[in-house]
Amino acid sequence: MGYSDPAIDFNTPEGANRYRHSTSHVLAQAVKRLYPGVKLGIGPAIENGFYYDFEFAEPISADELPRIEEEMKQIIKERLPIERHEMSREEALAFFRERGETYKLELINDLPDDAVISFYTQGEFTDLCAGPHLEHTGQIKAFKLTGLAGAYWRGSEKNPMLQRIYGTSFPSEEQLQEYLAKLEEAKKRDHRKLGRELDLFSLQEAGPGFPFLHNNGMIIWQELIDFWRQEHRRAGYEEIKTPLILNRELWEHSGHWDHYRENMYFTTIDGQNYAIKPMNCPGAMLVYRSRMHSYRDLPRRIAELGQVHRHEPSGTLHGLTRVRSFTQDDAHIFMCPGQEEAEVAGVIALIDRFYRQFGFAYRVELSTRPEKAMGSVEQWEHATAILEKVLQDKGIPYQINPGDGAFYGPKIDFHLTDSLGRSWQCGTIQLDFQMPEKFDLTYIGEDGQKHRPVMIHRVIYGSLERFLAMVIEHYGGAFPAWLAPVQAVVIPITERHHAYGQEVYHTLQEASLRAELDDRNEKVGYKIREAQLRKIPYMLVVGDREQEAKLVAVRHRDAGDQGSSPLSGFIAALEEEIKLKK
Repeated sequence: MGYSDPAIDFNTPEGANRYRHSTSHVLAQAVKRLYPGVKLGIGPAIENGFYYDFEFAEPISADELPRIEEEMKQIIKERLPIERHEMSREEALAFFRERGETYKLELINDLPDDAVISFYTQGEFTDLCAGPHLEHTGQIKAFKLTGLAGAYWRGSEKNPMLQRIYGTSFPSEEQLQEYLAKLEEAKKRDHRKLGRELDLFSLQEAGPGFPFLHNNGMIIWQELIDFWRQEHRRAGYEEIKTPLILNRELWEHSGHWDHYRENMYFTTIDGQNYAIKPMNCPGAMLVYRSRMHSYRDLPRRIAELGQVHRHEPSGTLHGLTRVRSFTQDDAHIFMCPGQEEAEVAGVIALIDRFYRQFGFAYRVELSTRPEKAMGSVEQWEHATAILEKVLQDKGIPYQINPGDGAFYGPKIDFHLTDSLGRSWQCGTIQLDFQMPEKFDLTYIGEDGQKHRPVMIHRVIYGSLERFLAMVIEHYGGAFPAWLAPVQAVVIPITERHHAYGQEVYHTLQEASLRAELDDRNEKVGYKIREAQLRKIPYMLVVGDREQEAKLVAVRHRDAGDQGSSPLSGFIAALEEEIKLKK
């Protein structure tokens, strides 16, 4: 039977998912009509859209997407009722065995014995699905297929490579066109494209998933790190550096060997097994344990910009956002019981300062106990209650994300929204009662006895490489002056102005500003256009008038001509802009 309530609130996650999930079924039905031998994978709703995975007899190209769209429009026009029904396991297996749907058979065989096996049917098309869906296909008003990519079945490179068709759908054509315009803007801002154009980084065949930062990229990287260090010093953190490679026993002791081994890289030294660290946490435990602590020493805030390595399937690698080697800005705060709320509140305030600096809005999720978890249910409930209380006391809206906590404790996740409205998960605050126990961490209390500290594990940038990608796309490569690889370029009008141009350039350098001199034998307009393409914040044009009066004609990347100014005045203004990180 179908759903009796045809009203779908697209503004809720549930409503949008229901709408887009139904569109993915329309996509699968259209593909089945056009390519009868195709095998079906899965087709969920995702953020801002949907996809469906297919195994075609012969791979298709993106040129065929318009043809599929036309068939989808026909299915929508037919207003086919979408009806739910159930089958027994035997019936379901027989149904898909008869149709040669090997991937669906695998999904059914993996279901628990007591699982309800539900299907949705529209016209001649039936799919294994938990739902829910729309009443009929005619409720879909506007859609677009947005891309075609390869995807390993169930995300494992050991499995066959399928073809994934991406799409999106909206309740109105106007909303769809608005979203597609954002997609076009996102393509222009793609950090991989800008990384090449602005000479920020490269990805080499010699190391898939291991990015190469170039000089321009390193300048931005270093500014991000300098800002991080400045803010952490102010907040009372100390900084450490721990080794890249540690022995197997440590990772067994920490629990990573059991919970994370498939994502780790290994080596052998002097006949002993070692692992390249996938996380910084165990190293911080050893640093804390290296000396005795009193309750007067706590809280102790230990931070690290540590390089970690995690294996990712080659099909999932993506620019700087999904890599195999990255720098994580971890910090571990060790404290006495009772200090948790104040420390969590302090971390939230620090995270807020960081994200506001870059103009990122954010939303918050509280992630609770996963199936594979260390520690008792009571410990988890206590830790979760602490995080929830701080969020409530600070008046921060949040959503519960059931079962998505780390294996050692619940966490608060911060999802940033960039200038295109896209969401990125970055900051995390995890309350951990497990690691101090595992590493036998102690402090001497007021009673002179040993006690177990509580620990917060937190990141702000998350992966620094990923945050760099976000910053590139957020600003579209037009970085504020404090981040810009080149802050000002000096442009002499003719050869007779070269000497004064050199003087201006050297003065900027002496002021520790990142400057260039463009004294090529090219027209001024050409040099300005090139500087604009490179997104340099300031262009200083010097000609006869400027040379005579010791001025510079200032042109801003966005605001255009700013008139003439004494060089000292320009330098003072730029230094203030950089200092305030405007």
